[in-house]
Amino acid sequence: MNIISKKMIYLHQNNTVKNSEMRKITNILLIVVAAITLTSCSGYNRMVEKQEAVTAQWGNVQNAYQRRADLIPNLVNTVKGYAEHEQETFTQVTEARAKATQTNVNPENLTAESLQEYQQAQNQLSQALGRLLLIQENYPELKANQNFLALQDELAGTENRISVERNRFNQMAQDYNSYIRKFPQVIYAKWFNFETKAYFEALPEAQTAPEVQF
Repeated sequence: MNIISKKMIYLHQNNTVKNSEMRKITNILLIVVAAITLTSCSGYNRMVEKQEAVTAQWGNVQNAYQRRADLIPNLVNTVKGYAEHEQETFTQVTEARAKATQTNVNPENLTAESLQEYQQAQNQLSQALGRLLLIQENYPELKANQNFLALQDELAGTENRISVERNRFNQMAQDYNSYIRKFPQVIYAKWFNFETKAYFEALPEAQTAPEVQF
């Protein structure tokens, strides 16, 4: 075997080794890419699920507040039947109700600013309702009216429902926020524009349910 033949055999063997190594590297890269893709898909799907849960719970919060707003006209009309001279209070409640029902928040854009505006509007309505309910102290017949008592009972139940739904919303929003901030979800969240959600916090004029007395 001459030198040229030996050299050709050597080159062939060397190329075979290199090709084998390249195939191994390629296979490893494919496995890594597949793993990243699967993890990304799983993380993305989980983020979508948590985001949709927050959106659904926000709907429950709005429904609870709307239920309260729906009770107010009957409550105001009942009080008017016994306290015609409390027009200023009636006007305050009506205006606060209008503002609260007109202040909406897009669940896809639950920022701290938009949620604070919504919460302030609802808080103003709570305060106006508190003043309305205090009127009964000056009108014994109103205080004993069965329709008024029934409306107070419904209002108390609605305020409790609002508190429950708000707490559930906060839990889901915090869970979602925590999830998208963790690695590796934080990477996918930036890729797919998953933003953190604001949640209810105590305002400077802390939101309190109107006191319902029997």
